[in-house]
Amino acid sequence: MNRTSPHRSLARRAAVAASVAGGIAATALLATAGASATSATHHHRPAAEKPTIVLVHGAFADSSSWNGVIKNLQREGYPVIAPANPLRGLHEDAAYLRSLLDSTPGPVVLVGHSYGGSVLSEAADGADNVKALVYIASFQPDVGESTSALAAKFPGGQLGEALHSVTVPQPDGDTATDLYIQQDKFRAVFAADVSRNTAKLMAATQRPITSAALDDTATKTAWKTIPSWSLITTQDLAIPADSMRFMSKRANSHTTEIDASHAVTVSHPRAVSKLIDAAARDTTG
Repeated sequence: MNRTSPHRSLARRAAVAASVAGGIAATALLATAGASATSATHHHRPAAEKPTIVLVHGAFADSSSWNGVIKNLQREGYPVIAPANPLRGLHEDAAYLRSLLDSTPGPVVLVGHSYGGSVLSEAADGADNVKALVYIASFQPDVGESTSALAAKFPGGQLGEALHSVTVPQPDGDTATDLYIQQDKFRAVFAADVSRNTAKLMAATQRPITSAALDDTATKTAWKTIPSWSLITTQDLAIPADSMRFMSKRANSHTTEIDASHAVTVSHPRAVSKLIDAAARDTTG
């Protein structure tokens, strides 16, 4: 008869116990990892699945006016592009933006501030990848309307009297008129709720727009076929709030009002990014 020694039997039992314990631990680890992955997927979509946010600045500003908004959106995992709007002419600017939209893969949420709204309304018409339009203290012109006419449609605007004009040469030998906001009036009419130091920097780095760009009339209206959102700034002295309300209501935009100046992208970036996020979730989620 063969007998197993007590020492060998104990060793075998210990090995079996260790194997079982290891299997249980591995199973528990896999379950935990799976639960974590499921939770992460539920709460945060991968960046690749989120739409690209394209931010279009308006007159007397540049792409840096979106910096606070961009930080918030990137923190949420959105790809972001904030191109330089040429500010040379409505149709030229729209053609430039459309080339960017056509080269951007996947869905896009298109956002415009001020004159940027006029440009995106023209550029996004027929762009299948643009899923939502977001107008931030912005213009939403209909066919035949100009930015300048909409700015003057209701009383309350003070921008016109603060402008300084400069004659500039054109490539064809003709001339155009560039418009700037006088630096000593910039904060009062454009950025009243921005700190004095920041407003001084914005005034010094402002980009001019041609008078022709403001007077050009729209030939397309993307907001008639693409869902839109609108943020109305009630303390705005560049575009009267009533003008924004008129345009937003006409476009059936999802509308939010905020107690802010025209420079809301700088003074309230959190509110701006929250509205963009809402538009993105509603149309691409």
